This record gives sequence, structure tokens and C-alpha cells, in this order.
Amino acid sequence: MFQQLLFGLSAAVAYGVVGAVLMALGYVLIDLATPAKLRDLIWVRRNGNAAILLVSGLLGVGIILTTAIAASSDDLAYGLLGTLAYGLLGLILMGLSFLVIDAFTPGKLGEELSTETMHPGIWVSAAAHVVIATIIAAAIW
Repeated sequence: MFQQLLFGLSAAVAYGVVGAVLMALGYVLIDLATPAKLRDLIWVRRNGNAAILLVSGLLGVGIILTTAIAASSDDLAYGLLGTLAYGLLGLILMGLSFLVIDAFTPGKLGEELSTETMHPGIWVSAAAHVVIATIIAAAIW
């Protein structure tokens, strides 16, 4: 019984590390899409556009990882690998959705992220992130 507890705790730590790494990677990808530093946009300038996009990415990663963990087998290494793979797929597809929306709409979403005025296009991109994550989660299950 004690061994099960230790295994469960170590699995939680391992999945937590994978989740933290993927969320950090998502942060970096959004930071690369913005002309200004994401840290400054959100925490210094209190920019709502940047915060919405970051939140949608974090929620998307969380949706994917939660489903991947719940659907994983009892083999911890295989479960971690699957969780990492699905998380990376989600980040790639969410990034592509940002680029596709940016390509087919006027202006540049990356530049709109930096403006003080709330831009509806950011909400569209944020919704796309959550929808993509939900689709991947359904595919996992």
C-alpha cells in the first residue's frame, strides 16, 4: 500500500514536470509571436490581448494533458511519452491556427497583441486554441 502511494506520488511529479515544460514551451511560442516581450505585455503593461491568448494556450495544454494522463496506461514511461507527444502536437496545432488566422485576416495578430485596445481577433485565436485542444482530447479518449 505504501509502495502504491510512492508510485502515485512519483507519477504525479513526473506528469507535473511534463506539464510545466509544455506550458513553458507554450509561453515561449506566444512570446515569439509578439513584437514585445510577453512578460512585459502582461505583467507590466497589463495587456488584456496578450493575457487572453496566453490563458487560452495554457487551458489548451491543460485540457490535452489531463485527457492524455487519464487515458494513459499503467506503464508510467509510456504514459509520460504519450502525454508529451500529445502536448507537443497540441502546441504545434495551436501555433498553426494562430498563423492561419493571421494569414487570412487583415493586419497582424502579433502586433494586435501589443495594442492596448481589446482586439476581437485575439478572441477568435483564443477560441481556436481551446477547440483544437478539445478535438485532440476527444481523439485521445
